[in-house]
Formats: sequence, C-alpha cells, structure tokens
Amino acid sequence: MLNYQRYRRNPVLNYPEREWPNKEIQKAPIWCSVDLRDGNQALIDPMIVSEKIELWNLLLKLGFKEIEVGFPAASQIEYDFLRQLIERRMIPDDVCVQVLSQCRKEQIERTFQSIEGCKQAIVHIYNSTSTLQRDVVFGMDKDAITQIAVQGTRWVKELAEKFPGKIILEYSPESFTGTEMDYAVEICTAVQEVWQPTKENPMIINLPSTVEMTTPNVYADQIEYCNKHFKNRDSIILSVHPHNDRGCGVAASELALLAGADRVEGTLLGNGERTGNVDLLTIAYNMFSQGINPELNIENINEIIEVCERVTKMRTDDRHPYAGKLVFTAFSGSHQDAINKGVAAMKARKSEIWQVPYLPIDPSDIGRVYEPIIRINSQSGKGGVAFIMDTYFGFKLPKAMHREFADVIQFMSEQAGEIAPDEVMAAFRREYLDRKEPIHFRSLQVTELGGEKTGFDTKVHCVFTLRGEEKSFDALGNGPLDAVCRGMREHYGYNVKILDYEEHTLRAGSDSQAAAYIHLLNADTGMATYGVGVSSNITRASVRAIFSAMNRLGIEKDK
Repeated sequence: MLNYQRYRRNPVLNYPEREWPNKEIQKAPIWCSVDLRDGNQALIDPMIVSEKIELWNLLLKLGFKEIEVGFPAASQIEYDFLRQLIERRMIPDDVCVQVLSQCRKEQIERTFQSIEGCKQAIVHIYNSTSTLQRDVVFGMDKDAITQIAVQGTRWVKELAEKFPGKIILEYSPESFTGTEMDYAVEICTAVQEVWQPTKENPMIINLPSTVEMTTPNVYADQIEYCNKHFKNRDSIILSVHPHNDRGCGVAASELALLAGADRVEGTLLGNGERTGNVDLLTIAYNMFSQGINPELNIENINEIIEVCERVTKMRTDDRHPYAGKLVFTAFSGSHQDAINKGVAAMKARKSEIWQVPYLPIDPSDIGRVYEPIIRINSQSGKGGVAFIMDTYFGFKLPKAMHREFADVIQFMSEQAGEIAPDEVMAAFRREYLDRKEPIHFRSLQVTELGGEKTGFDTKVHCVFTLRGEEKSFDALGNGPLDAVCRGMREHYGYNVKILDYEEHTLRAGSDSQAAAYIHLLNADTGMATYGVGVSSNITRASVRAIFSAMNRLGIEKDK
C-alpha cells in the first residue's frame, strides 16, 4: 500500500475575494521563450553553440520578442553563444535577449560583460524565498533573504547606469509557490523600491511555479493576490514561469492570465526540468482554438517539431497536445462517424467557421494537412471507413453501403491491426472494382427507341464472359440499366433487381471519371449487395457496377 501518510498537503491561500473565475482570456500575453536556458539545462546532452543558433533562428521565425539565451556567468558555452549573437549582429532591433544571474556580484558583473554591445537586454536575477528553502538550504530568516535580493538589485542598477544600452530588470522570488504571499509581496516590493520602475520604464516581476505544488486554482489565487497588492502596479510587468510537476502547467498558466499575469515564460513543447516547463505552444494553440490571435507564427508545427527534436535529442510523444502524431486521429467508430458528418455539414453549408466534432481546430491550419485525421483499426466504424474513401480517394459511398464495406475492413483489422488508407483502397478494389469473375462485362451498345410500339425506350446489346466464355444478348428496357437486368434474367436466368442507384464524378476535366454504385437484389434468395463501377462513361460505369454486384452475390453458382 502506498505510504501516503509521509506527505502533507501544501497550504493554500485563504482568498475568498478572488475575481479570476469570472474572467476570460482576451489576448495573448507577452511570450518569453526559455528554451535556450531552462530547456537546455534540462537536457541529457545539452546543445552545442551551432544547435543553439539553429533554435535561436527558429524562435525568431516564430515571432518571439523576448528570449532567455542562457546563464552566461555560469557557463562558457552560454557566454560564447551570446557573444556570437551580438558580434554577428543576429539580434533584431525589436528582440530583447534575457540573461539569468544569481544575486551575486561576480556573476552580475560577468553577465554585464556578456551583453556588451547589446542594444537592450533583460537582466534576470533571482533568489529562493520559500519557507522550506529558507530553513533547510540557506538557514536564513526573511530579512536576510530580502537583503540578498535588494543587494543584487543594487549591483544591477549600478552597472545598468553605466551600460550604453537599455536594461530591463527582472526579479524572480524563486520557489514562489512555497512562499507566504505577504512575504512574496514584501520582497518584490523591496526590489521595486531599489529599482524605481515607472510606467514608461517598467520592471518585470516573475512569479515562478518553480515546483508545481498544488492545484492550478491555488496558483491563480497567489497571482491575483500579488497582482492586487503590488505597489505602483502599472510600473510592473507581471510574469509567470510555471513548471509541470503535477501535469497542470498549462492550466496554471491560463488561470494565472485570468488572475492578472501579463507575461508567460516557458518552452516549445514543454521541455524543462523534471516534468518540464509549461508548453508555450499548447497555450498559444489553445488561444487560437478560441478565436484569439496568439501573436506567434505557429502555422507549421511539423517544422517546429523537427527542429526541436533534432537539437534537443528528445522525441515528441504521439499524444502531445497539437504536436503529437495521433492527436488529430480518430480510431473510435462513433468519433469517425461524427467527424465525417461534421466535415460534410461544413462543406454543405459553406461555413467559414470551424465546427467539427472531436476536432477543436482544423489540422491543416497548423500544417497537418497531409496527416490522416481518421485511421482504421478494429475499433473503427462505418463512418471512418467512408471518410477515408471520400477524403483520400474521392469515393462518396452511399450511406446504405457504409456498413457493408466497414464489415470487410473490420475483419481485416481484427486480423492485422491498424489498416492504412492504401490498404482500405486495395480492399475496395478487391471487393468491388475488380470483381470481374466469373462474370466479366465487356461491352454495351445502346440504342434509343421511340417507345410507342414496344413500350420500352432503350435497346441494348451486351457482351460479357462467363468463366472466360463469351456471351451476349439483346434486350429492351426503360433505360440501359433496366434493359441489362431484363436481358440477364430473360436470357440467362439471373433474377436480379436494382434496389438503389447513385453516381458521382470522381474528378473533373477532360479525363473525368464517374463512379456508380448499384444496390442489387437476388430475387431468388433475397440477398442484396452493392457493386461499384468506374468509367469515363457513366452508363458503362453503371453496368460494371451491376456485374460487380452479381459477382458479389455469387448467383452464377446456380447456373
């Protein structure tokens, strides 16, 4: 039995005046990527400089304006990387690099050396403030911890006054979620009073969920408490830096935005310490799915995945939100049927608003246009099979035919597992289009009659083979299909009757093909099945469908 008694609930904030539950996200936050720092330090095999530059270029392409590039005072590779960005003039004027440092004089001085020649930079300092770390790591009281933050701010301010570019201060009370809220406000305010930010030149106060300790609503309460208790709030950019220890990083970030956060730090695809940083792409795509402009260029998720996987040497899970290979895939038969009907309804209504069951966004909007939405296995149903035939191959199967063909595919999938679209099409050919034995249609001549004398308006001359032996007949009927059925019955004893008929064009143009579907009854046995024919001539396609159905019915066995 799990020894749950070893653990204690983390304290929650008593904050009944909360307002965030009644709010909605209205716009994108300020995004800050920490892939090159927080994400990189969590890798088994950290990125080399060339890989960092490749990821840097991707972040620029995606539209990030604030990018934490490293901890230059702690790593020569990170120092050299930043120097390359500056000396090779790779930092656009509208992009602000962010550098991390502890509140130590030698580290802050080294950090300023690393940004020499940079037009603007965010200098991010931090120290841990939680009750646990004050006790077991530092052995300090609140005043001593506050003094670390204040002194670090003074050192940054002294160097910033001599720096020729623009310096923005960011302060993080690390382990914020384990800190008393009144003390969190107190230490941040102490830093604020030293730095003296203004509305025109604000500072960033970053409140990290360094370790996610409780439910997202508690984090939101903590953010709103600070948001309402900070002095001169308009001189502060309130930032959050959630981790994902409880698997709630995205939810915590979204609720924090409701609670007043202006800015979110995180990584692409959620790479980071332990279970990772918050996944910025998921938050951005969530906004996109609600009709909010995420203000990032994230139309091609496949490119993002390809670069991230290569430089981090980490694989993206198949079920990762938006990015996973299977997240836009339906195996369930009922899901497939609903998706099929939803897509058809949108087309019929010519709707510009995306509304399809089980698909919160159109996969093609984020570059997933060539990937299957519906995949077929033993759990799939008739709607999924029909969707594959329509979407991939252009065959719009009659509704009554869905179950018949789905039974064929289900039998295959129960034997072999997942069935690829090409295998579905191969089975369709085998079961319908290529069912040419023992009765194989060869040719048809159609003569239009007046109908006054015979009561029929069409005469046909039909040629076919039966087990390789050529046969033919002449017959009258009300249209070519009726005449063919009459001729097969009168001349060869095949007692068949057409129950239903549908047709459509497979592709447009001078080489257009038509598909015909015949639901055919064997009047002697009561059995019925579908046949399918394809031809550039719709009459020939329809007759081929009759012969396809006759072969499926197996009525030649009686002759």
